[in-house]
Amino acid sequence: MPAQSDSTIDTLVRASIDLRRFPWIRPLVAAYSSDFSSVSSLFAGNPADPDAWTQAIARVQKTTRDRAALSKVLTTQLERRGAPAQARSVAARLGDDTTVAVVTGQQAGLFGGPLYTLLKAVTAIRLARKVSAKHGIAVIPVFWVEAEDHDWDEVRTARVLDADLALHEITLDDLEGAGVKPVASLVLDEGIGDALGALEAALPTTEFTAELMARLRAHYRPGQRMGTAFASWLDDLLGRYGLVVFEAADPAAKPVVASLFSRELEAPCRTAHFAKATGEAMRALGHEPQVQPGEDSVALFYLGGGDRVAVKRRDDGYAMGETVRPQEDIRREAAEHPERFSPNVLLRPVVQDRLFPTICYVAGPSELAYQAQLGAIYQDFGVEVPLLYPRANATLLDAAAVRFLDKYQVPLEALQPRDEAALNRLLEHQLPVGVEEALHAASQEISVRIGALKATMPSIDPTLVGAADATLDRMQETLKHLHAKIIQASKRKHDTLHRQFTRTQALAFPEGHPQERIVDLAFFLNRYGQALCDRLIEGLPLAMGQHYVVQL
Repeated sequence: MPAQSDSTIDTLVRASIDLRRFPWIRPLVAAYSSDFSSVSSLFAGNPADPDAWTQAIARVQKTTRDRAALSKVLTTQLERRGAPAQARSVAARLGDDTTVAVVTGQQAGLFGGPLYTLLKAVTAIRLARKVSAKHGIAVIPVFWVEAEDHDWDEVRTARVLDADLALHEITLDDLEGAGVKPVASLVLDEGIGDALGALEAALPTTEFTAELMARLRAHYRPGQRMGTAFASWLDDLLGRYGLVVFEAADPAAKPVVASLFSRELEAPCRTAHFAKATGEAMRALGHEPQVQPGEDSVALFYLGGGDRVAVKRRDDGYAMGETVRPQEDIRREAAEHPERFSPNVLLRPVVQDRLFPTICYVAGPSELAYQAQLGAIYQDFGVEVPLLYPRANATLLDAAAVRFLDKYQVPLEALQPRDEAALNRLLEHQLPVGVEEALHAASQEISVRIGALKATMPSIDPTLVGAADATLDRMQETLKHLHAKIIQASKRKHDTLHRQFTRTQALAFPEGHPQERIVDLAFFLNRYGQALCDRLIEGLPLAMGQHYVVQL
């Protein structure tokens, strides 16, 4: 497998590949990891610089925040969900003024969401341990469960591979209020049983299947809220490693950040203005901004009526759907009843880092682009901007897939296109040398002979030159068809190679998508059990700008 090798890489990792080799990687993400100086004006510091961590820790430790209120909310959540003792013990340390946090987060996807959910959490856990050891302070890994979004289609589906590595979609039926109410408020009904049954039917039976399904049924059950089911599943999987899972939609947390909501309403559209201005700065650096807020955009949603409705500026007041209210009226409600409000994508990170003593946020590619626009917004609200650390990128393969890549030196990214171009190139290399040489020689000989013939034609009839060119094209096309037939015959002869290729392609890029972005965590837990978490937390490297091929 062509890759950049590193003898220090744990045996878990079979290859480390520069992210810039992947055509789907955002230019901003590539620049952040490999050419930070080119985008440094958009971020709080370079996580590759040790001094940046020292400075981030100092900034956060000297800032006053209501740690007692946060500890109370966290303790209540963790006890209510029955989180492991390790997570509760770690969370208690947030009450100390010297404790800081490494935070990551994700929407509350069905059954845990895609593999990248786990990769985010693993990165946060490993990074917190590393910073704690280096600086001699308590560093808490926190997972922010984002469940106030009302985009039901984003979280209702889980995708897994069956025994033949065909992709299956398990989609939860609409819950009451789906699509208009925050996901956190949606209550699972009897349909969750059908979804769990479909999941079990799709997964190949392994020694871990029974335990996995029992654990999932304990969390995803009728009467449970969707966001809490996701949070308790993460508690179950990762709480033992000290990961503190936080349900951001908890109304009890809103009073701690009520002043942010009030300020947003006191300065109409100011947050949107900052985001647009920074977006232009991004564009000047050659990167498209992630957010394009409207002129009337306010960085809040209103939850008071049960549904989640965007707040918009209207003349001297604010509109929530068809209702328009005076500015002072809605500002007062935000101060007195902050639980009725929810931050949008521009304000959510600021709310997060007012609540938690965040020195670093572990970000996915889209989040990195969002955060690039938020520096001035953080400053306006008086909140410290955290460092950003890209989450680990990885493809998890079995021994058979790794052997195939190693034996035939196939670049991982060559498997991504949904065609057989890479397979055809591989088969060409398996052909006897004489076949390719003979075809090439024939093509060259035809070109030479027709060229010589063309040279005699002007003296006979100049119009025949075009006919000679057309004849050459037809002969070359015939040779191409012959080449294709030889490749097809080679495919039939190399049936085992063809099966190995298609199997590895299906595992690494199901339906053309990077595995980590589409295959649900449940598939991997069904294959490898809880040991999957153990091995990734102990062995997955933290280097930025790399994609790891992991053999399990």
